[in-house]
Amino acid sequence: MKKKFFGKLLAGTLTLGLGVASLAGCGKSDAGTEAGGATEAAESTEAGGATEAAESTEVADAGTEEAGSDETTTSSDSALDIVPGNGETIKIAASPIPHAQILEKAAEILKEYGYELEVVEFEDYVQPNLVVESGEFDANYMEHIPYLNSFNEEQGTHLVSAGGIHYEPFGVYPGTKSSLDEIADGDRIAIPNDTTNEARALLLLQDNGIIKLKDGADLTATVNDIEENTYNIEFVELEAAQVARVTKEVEFVVLNGNYALEAGYSVAKDSIAYESSDSVAAKTYVNIITVYEGNENQDKIKALVSVLKSDDIKKFIEDTYDGAVIFFED
Repeated sequence: MKKKFFGKLLAGTLTLGLGVASLAGCGKSDAGTEAGGATEAAESTEAGGATEAAESTEVADAGTEEAGSDETTTSSDSALDIVPGNGETIKIAASPIPHAQILEKAAEILKEYGYELEVVEFEDYVQPNLVVESGEFDANYMEHIPYLNSFNEEQGTHLVSAGGIHYEPFGVYPGTKSSLDEIADGDRIAIPNDTTNEARALLLLQDNGIIKLKDGADLTATVNDIEENTYNIEFVELEAAQVARVTKEVEFVVLNGNYALEAGYSVAKDSIAYESSDSVAAKTYVNIITVYEGNENQDKIKALVSVLKSDDIKKFIEDTYDGAVIFFED
């Protein structure tokens, strides 16, 4: 789990395991480097932060007579309806790709409005919800509404959407075989094992003629709802973050968009098949900002959502992800 203070230009690394209170390393970087990097960043900020902040303030407040003025320097989205902050921190949990990357861009804009964005990266889909439920974090950015609804029902949590930001087409990617034309009896396909993402994977496979689901088994489908399995496919059900890691062990994998990106795949170039933009799944699985119920109207949350839905972020997404991430238009 990586922690980033984008607004303050501090970088550090925190790690969190599967237990709610336990801490463990994610294994992505050397522990000594992490510790040293955090210390160096802190020392650098202490030495030069005040000067940088002062210079930034001089630029941002040019022409402003009073420090308490409501005027703020804005990005190209100068008409954003945002209540200015006063150095207030927004702490958000996020998946590394693309969510944390999008938030890094958003942090530049939020800083202009007086908000500091602290982003902590998580590798799973469970902890980000638990830390928002506990109040440790203000929000998370990593899930869609069907997953959120399922999580609330199963865990008894009280989380809601504060706004939809983007969606990521699900795709079928090569494992030991590179084309669905090569599929044979007894082949293995790895899919996510959580309720909503498993259904999404199965729907995509159905759309491509690999299986047939029972009537009515749509957004809640599981392998038990497969009515026809002509090729006797063996489904390897794994936690979503693990699916990309078994490409050398199975014939095909079905990946969430963010995990495909993290594994270095391009939807446009590498997927064998992927959801069309007008599919039920694409319209349903919009990634959202999640908050504790009642907090969606806080000024800082509204500021976060406004920036993430701005033209600047839309352009960033379109320029960066080659169709693997699609900006959500309300």
